[in-house]
Amino acid sequence: MSSHYELFNKRSRITKYLAKKHGFSYCGIAQARRLDEHEEALQKYLDNHLQGNMHYMQNHFEKRLDPAKLVPGTKTVISLLYNYYPEKYFEEDAPFKISRYALGKDYHFVLKDKLKMLTREMSEQLGEFSSRYFVDSAPILERAWARESGLGWIGKNTMLINMKHGSYFFLAEILLDMEMVYDKPMNHDFCGSCHKCIDACPTYALSPYKIDASRCISYFTIENKDDHIPEEQKHKYKQWIFGCDICQQVCPWNKFSLFHNEPEFKPNEEMLELTEEQWLKLTKDNYQKLFSKSAIKRAKYKGLKRNIHSLND
Repeated sequence: MSSHYELFNKRSRITKYLAKKHGFSYCGIAQARRLDEHEEALQKYLDNHLQGNMHYMQNHFEKRLDPAKLVPGTKTVISLLYNYYPEKYFEEDAPFKISRYALGKDYHFVLKDKLKMLTREMSEQLGEFSSRYFVDSAPILERAWARESGLGWIGKNTMLINMKHGSYFFLAEILLDMEMVYDKPMNHDFCGSCHKCIDACPTYALSPYKIDASRCISYFTIENKDDHIPEEQKHKYKQWIFGCDICQQVCPWNKFSLFHNEPEFKPNEEMLELTEEQWLKLTKDNYQKLFSKSAIKRAKYKGLKRNIHSLND
């Protein structure tokens, strides 16, 4: 065994140990390269305007495909999964619902703090390196890289699915200029003939391995900045006022989901118990009180009120 392999293997083992120490459920490591096999699909997605009004997705095409264009000198892409599946959630007959990922403190801040501590400890134990980390905040094909590092496959609902514990995970990446021993890609698709996610989507946003954001409930309740929800769509939204979990709820692989143990993601009990009347009469002060540190702030008060009243029209 070469001394280089021993060194690279040691780096990988220490990285995975530290990732687990900081609460990440899974850590996969892949060699940086241009994801040529995703170029055609990405171009078609953009050409067909399936991104809706998220025009930023048209930017930085090459950076999305090649991490070395995003962060020059990148040799390794570390993919990390952080569980957000909550033990407590809205009752089935709740008047309105919010996607599970947004129940607690905004994951961007929580995970970036953890990544900062993780990379600091990595440098202490592995030696000096240059790196950048991301949490849903850069033009990077995060699900493709998670698959590339063996953490799961991209399902028919376009979510990254882990064979052991499903899909209720946040994804994060560290790009660094240090070589390691790399994990094998997940080259199998375990969705098989199942199409429950596609059948369950009330707005027909899903087709196998493809999502039309311009039809997606999450898109319209978060990214859409129009004053109104389209009439032809809103009656299909059921109880969802921020995001949507339908395609994950029906996925058979999520029967293996485990409850997270992250205090920062603990849901606000007061929010879970709001009555329909309290939601409808939500004031800006109450909104700030309930959601001051939440990802729900992305929709802003005006957007959340729009979503609530659209479902009540």
